[in-house]
Amino acid sequence: MGLKRQKQAKKTISFYKYNFSFRQPFQILIDGTFSQAALKNKIQIKEQMPKYLMGEVQLCTTSCALKELETLGKELYGAKIILQRFQVRRCAHFKSPVPASECLLSMLEETNPHHYFVATQDHTLTAGLKKIPGVPLLYIIQNTIVLDKPCQTSLDHVQAVQLGELVSPAQQQSIRSLKEEQGIDQKDGERRGRKRKRKQSNPNPLSCLKKKKKGKGVPTPPLKKTEEGEKRKRSRHKKPKDDTSAAVVTNT
Repeated sequence: MGLKRQKQAKKTISFYKYNFSFRQPFQILIDGTFSQAALKNKIQIKEQMPKYLMGEVQLCTTSCALKELETLGKELYGAKIILQRFQVRRCAHFKSPVPASECLLSMLEETNPHHYFVATQDHTLTAGLKKIPGVPLLYIIQNTIVLDKPCQTSLDHVQAVQLGELVSPAQQQSIRSLKEEQGIDQKDGERRGRKRKRKQSNPNPLSCLKKKKKGKGVPTPPLKKTEEGEKRKRSRHKKPKDDTSAAVVTNT
């Protein structure tokens, strides 16, 4: 079963690498429910997670997830100690904390641009994650870490990209970087896309004038007439005499 689980995980990771540009080190957002399940099942997250995902990982959480464990009391003190060992990523709720499920969903935005894995046992959070394309989901079952298969939203997104209906995240990023290099803003692109309306111009006044007919009003030169009785002189061409005939005359 271990080899089968590893093979399935490798196939799922390849799907996210190829279609959503996931790269190592994999960033894994962990909430309190996952750390509590790992504590109960005696799972060493730092040791087992890189082996299971077959690559380098960065384990991280948010301040909202830590705050939530503090408010839940001493029963989750061990889960809080585990979660404190990971990197704390900045969220938008520093001054006013929100539930961990809401915070983690806000970190993913609409398309998971930072390529986070999410490790959770929260069913509410899991349902929200499956509405966002390109979010690998990790959970614990039967004392093992499991990487869930791609959700239907991710599969539909990939199919739409292949059909040319959508632009993949990698293509979006390359377009953004090209625009930044060339200094093209979105407003400039919109202006260039719009067609200019031609102003209505008045007709050329010279084109309104009537055209003059050729020869009208212009005197024609008189034809040269020959005087009466005057005959045309015809020019005759004399033929050259042959030298042989001249020689015959002289001999006679």
